Amino acid sequence: MPDQPGGGTARAAAPPWRRLLLATSLVLMAFVLRVPVASVGPVLPEAARAIALSAAASSVLTTLPSLCFGLFSPLAAVLRRRIGIERGILIALLAIATGTALRGIPALPFLFGGQILACLGIAIVNVLLPGLVKQDFPHQAALMTGLYVTALCGGAAVAAAFTVPLRLALGGSWAGALAVWAIPAVIAAALWLPNLPARASATRAQRTVVRGLWRDALAWQLTLFMGLQSAFAYISFGWLAPMLRDRGLSARQAGFVLAANVLAQAVSSLVAPTLATRRRDQRAINLVSVLVCTLGFEACIFGPLSLAWLASTAFGLAQGSLFAVGLTMIVLRAADAPVASELSAMAQTIGYSLASLGPLAAGLLRGATGDWNAVGLLGLAMGVALAAAGLGAGRAVQVGAVSAALPYAARSGSPASDSAKAASS
Repeated sequence: MPDQPGGGTARAAAPPWRRLLLATSLVLMAFVLRVPVASVGPVLPEAARAIALSAAASSVLTTLPSLCFGLFSPLAAVLRRRIGIERGILIALLAIATGTALRGIPALPFLFGGQILACLGIAIVNVLLPGLVKQDFPHQAALMTGLYVTALCGGAAVAAAFTVPLRLALGGSWAGALAVWAIPAVIAAALWLPNLPARASATRAQRTVVRGLWRDALAWQLTLFMGLQSAFAYISFGWLAPMLRDRGLSARQAGFVLAANVLAQAVSSLVAPTLATRRRDQRAINLVSVLVCTLGFEACIFGPLSLAWLASTAFGLAQGSLFAVGLTMIVLRAADAPVASELSAMAQTIGYSLASLGPLAAGLLRGATGDWNAVGLLGLAMGVALAAAGLGAGRAVQVGAVSAALPYAARSGSPASDSAKAASS
């Protein structure tokens, strides 16, 4: 078996307990990836009052995650080439822990700065994980993706449900409640340390370059799919709880409804990758998921408040399926680990930049109109576009990009290196 970047071959032949440790580390890492995002919405009204956030500033705060994911995703490819996937993930986890802790200082610069730093770390892990799954679990991609997304949704659900109780337990401190969520990130970083390879194997990640990806139509369809499904997700993370509070639910009730939405994502994300890989392609599951997602979203806005739990749960089931199948398609559409990492970087750089417009537009529309009706129309338009992208990305073909070995000069950082990297696009 040929060597994989980052020591994948060594771990493939490792004892079962080492592979179990790696899998456990991935699951715990996934748990922390949405905690900094999902914990903000339940205490956003209190934070806005405490530090005088305007409606526009609140909209920017809810937009930061997807915007940062888009802006910072290219850093993951740089880290993969320079220090390897594993060390890049460790740096990212430390950034998440530090940024989350900084939010414990109740001032606007620390709230925004901490959120940006945490989201930088999340962006890097988001991109590197599909390549790691392709590298270390090539025959269990659906299972590992399902476990990863389930843990991710579980972390978001826990944060959504318990941030308000934490605020109350800490004497009403919304900042303290946000800072507590740094603890799981510190634990995840510590557990990840045994998975770091020797320096020699880490440098293998520098020896490949991917060419032709950004000219591939399928890669762009997958990018649009990831962006639009993420737009739905970040609208719900940032605005579902405030919207339900506007409609009459208490802060605690709204937080639990959001938690139900995210728990539903966890349930569907565990089974959706396996269902998707049992069929020849993913077009059917994409279309069904888009339909349920759009209808659930609209019901949260226009349906009876008594059905908020049901609508939010259906919305979450579809969101989990869309996200999990999207990650699975990144692995399936790539020929090897370097292509998977670069395709992930492209899909999330462009996709999350597009997704950032979702919560921003939702907040601005709510501020401009005074109600949520225009946000409902936005959701309908997003659903139509997402269905079209799902049909294209769900085809059973691979992207035309290929990975190639870098010349020696490119590995050593000479001017030839820049030329080789430029050729990758």
